[in-house]
Amino acid sequence: QVQLVESGGGLVQAGGSLRLSCAASGNILSINNMCWYRQAPGKQRELVADITSGGSTTYADSVKGRFTISRDNAKNTVYLQMNSLKPEDTGVYYCNAHSDYDPREDYWGKGTLVTVSS
Repeated sequence: QVQLVESGGGLVQAGGSLRLSCAASGNILSINNMCWYRQAPGKQRELVADITSGGSTTYADSVKGRFTISRDNAKNTVYLQMNSLKPEDTGVYYCNAHSDYDPREDYWGKGTLVTVSS
């Protein structure tokens, strides 16, 4: 089992920045990918950014150039630096950790709310 705890959400004005953190604990050797998803009110959950154990990253087109995902393996923590925030970035941000080799290894945090005011 892997436990994920997100932090860093809050209220920010458009154009501002926030940094989200996701601390992982438990059997973390069982996972190799960590991701950030978000769910806006009335919308489906969507992938925002992904980082592999080797450090390769992918981003949703809507956040490219504004968001940066990174990981500190020594701290078992993944970060999402969000700059130039827009009202449409508002939503609950969820941390996900999973294995590409075992679908049973798929874990979610409880989420942290990000609200961007115009």
